[in-house]
Amino acid sequence: MQIALLLCLGSVTGLVAGLLGIGGGMIMVPFLTILFTSFDFPAEHVLHMAIATSMTTILFTSISSVRAQQKKKMIRWDIVIALAPGIIFGGIIGGGKIFALLKGPWLTVFFASFQYFSAYQMLVNKKPKASRTLPGKVGLFGTGSLIGSVSSLVGAGGAFISVPFMSWCNVPIHNALATSSALGFPIALASAIGYMISGLDVEHLPKHSLGYIYLPALLCISVMSMMTASIGVRIAHQLNTTQLRRMFAVVLICIATYMLCKNVFHII
Repeated sequence: MQIALLLCLGSVTGLVAGLLGIGGGMIMVPFLTILFTSFDFPAEHVLHMAIATSMTTILFTSISSVRAQQKKKMIRWDIVIALAPGIIFGGIIGGGKIFALLKGPWLTVFFASFQYFSAYQMLVNKKPKASRTLPGKVGLFGTGSLIGSVSSLVGAGGAFISVPFMSWCNVPIHNALATSSALGFPIALASAIGYMISGLDVEHLPKHSLGYIYLPALLCISVMSMMTASIGVRIAHQLNTTQLRRMFAVVLICIATYMLCKNVFHII
């Protein structure tokens, strides 16, 4: 039953990763939290493991999404290359000691806050100034560091920051979503290193864990998500910009509200 549930979650995750360019992490973390709780994992480690496992799966889902997006010639590789150094730096820092020190409720609030912020950005859809472009090398390194560190703390691929940022800099939404898929790999790689290091000395983690990463879930979700990500990409290119923005925003609002109610206010 555990394997079946994880395989199902992986299928949905891949679809969402390809459709919205968010790596599936925003969807995966809440459901992994539920599943790990039902597996009787230590309560104090459930959210940390859900976030760490979610982020690490993006190593694999991003590959499938990038392959599909590259066929459409939508990825801005110049942006990926410019943001990658900062992302790697921020991901290792965020996924290391900072991640281990944050308690469950604080992680939940952090997770939900950025989801609400991202949803607001998408719903408001403020038009950037026509003259606004991407910043220079220092600005892109700083932005990449922010994306990497925050993403490692919430277990998502960084699209909740990178997509609004690129849109703000006049990058078309379809290019921004495609580029965020490519950014997911360096984010996940750096964060996974941090999760492994910060969780090595933690006691009472479940069997088959590598630091905070739960390997059986990683395997099941990654296999299925890589199979369904390309489907999401095909659907995404059949929708208009307004539909993509609204879908992105509604998903983030629903999940953020659920996480707060469940783990902070204890009313669900």
